[in-house]
Amino acid sequence: MYKTNTHTQLSFEDFDQPVGLKMNPGNRWIKKAGIIPWVALEKEYAKNFRNKKGNFAKPLRMALGSLLIQKEYNYSDEETVLQIQENPYLQFFIGLPGYQDEKPFDASTMVYFRKRLDEVTLMEINEKNLRCTTKT
Repeated sequence: MYKTNTHTQLSFEDFDQPVGLKMNPGNRWIKKAGIIPWVALEKEYAKNFRNKKGNFAKPLRMALGSLLIQKEYNYSDEETVLQIQENPYLQFFIGLPGYQDEKPFDASTMVYFRKRLDEVTLMEINEKNLRCTTKT
């Protein structure tokens, strides 16, 4: 089952930062988040969830963002989750509303992300992303 995120794309200004944390809007993960058409991609992704029973799947931005982070650094599943837990830029990138000390999900969830977003799907997403960035 999937619950479509009805919120607009999270902007850097809306990310809830702990007191004293000053994030750089020029950070590469902030910039990457700004060029990916999350809302359009999520609409397509949501079509894969026709079953109305069971637990809700994690949002596309969390799934895709985590896989992109993992691929960028060649992290294990466990290390990917720990890096996201420790890094507010990565938390912003995967769509969390603000910095949190807790793990955003269990490392075993990465297996489900890879099943839902296989190499073919990731290539399609990348092509859509390239089309969107060349239009602007």
